[in-house]
Amino acid sequence: MSVHPKARSAEERPGSGPVRMHGGPDARGAARWDFSTCANAAGPCPAALQAVREADPTRYPDPAGRALRERLAALHGVAPQRIVIAASASEFIQRLTAVGARLMPGAVVVPRHGYGDYAAAATACGRVCRADGEPGAAATLRWCAEPSSPLGEDAAPPADPASIPTALDAVYAPLRLQGAGLWRDADRDAVFVLHSPNKALGLCGVRGAYAVAPAGATWDVAAWCRALDSAAPSWPLSAQGVAMLDAWCTPEVQRWVHESRTTLHAWKRALAQALAARGFEVRDSVVPFFCARPPRPLPASDLRTHGVAVRDAASFGWPGWWRVSAQPPDAVAALAQAWDALSRRGET
Repeated sequence: MSVHPKARSAEERPGSGPVRMHGGPDARGAARWDFSTCANAAGPCPAALQAVREADPTRYPDPAGRALRERLAALHGVAPQRIVIAASASEFIQRLTAVGARLMPGAVVVPRHGYGDYAAAATACGRVCRADGEPGAAATLRWCAEPSSPLGEDAAPPADPASIPTALDAVYAPLRLQGAGLWRDADRDAVFVLHSPNKALGLCGVRGAYAVAPAGATWDVAAWCRALDSAAPSWPLSAQGVAMLDAWCTPEVQRWVHESRTTLHAWKRALAQALAARGFEVRDSVVPFFCARPPRPLPASDLRTHGVAVRDAASFGWPGWWRVSAQPPDAVAALAQAWDALSRRGET
């Protein structure tokens, strides 16, 4: 039976200054077999990669992103003024938190287990930060995620999504492998919905994101959107970022993402089976990544000597667990061989 690890307390987060930890390359560079990020391992998407390569780096993109906003708005069936362009998902998290600190000071509520940048942004702005469900100061900004990281689970929307500024991190929604989620269209229309397609496209090195602003709420959405635009850099996107988001709007790229999920589902199943066969406790998820606990304690860093990278989930509030992502068969074999080798040496 799974033992739910104790979440970090609200006081620990802002008081200790949360360290922003990420998967992917570190000081040693990129691992040969990288399970530590949630990027689409079936990628990169060929059409999106071609668009990025053909982008003209000698010219400025339109700083207002007018054509891009119109295409993104058409993709989501909303008015262009509801599209907020961002340099990345993390940049939008920082900007929304800072703008909110000026327009509506107060506490920030974050998921009990979730991306560390929510809390890091609150701390940087001197805001009180507490986990969802914990008592404390009245919140004036709320972060939600569906599907979540590291667990890849669905989270029910708050009972009153329009009552305070709320942002739904939907970065992993395009990689959903099963189910439809718990958020209804009406719930999404009441909050900022954050999108960052580079993970779904397997193009994490290309930065670019956007949010769809609420259609209406009890607070002044228009004022927040004006403030968000004012606080943005003059050119939040490079030519390559614009090209990636433009490609994201095309039927060809959307079809590729949809078809890639079949491959990811098979790779995820093979990875879970390989770990379970070695005594790992495996938690299911609705996305290509999930958490697994080794049968014996082993620092994730020990695998690095074998060219394998996994994401230690301690910073998410899950000590002793790893977050791993679906990868091709040769990568799964490399992870299994690394674990077996460490086990034989008695290092576990």
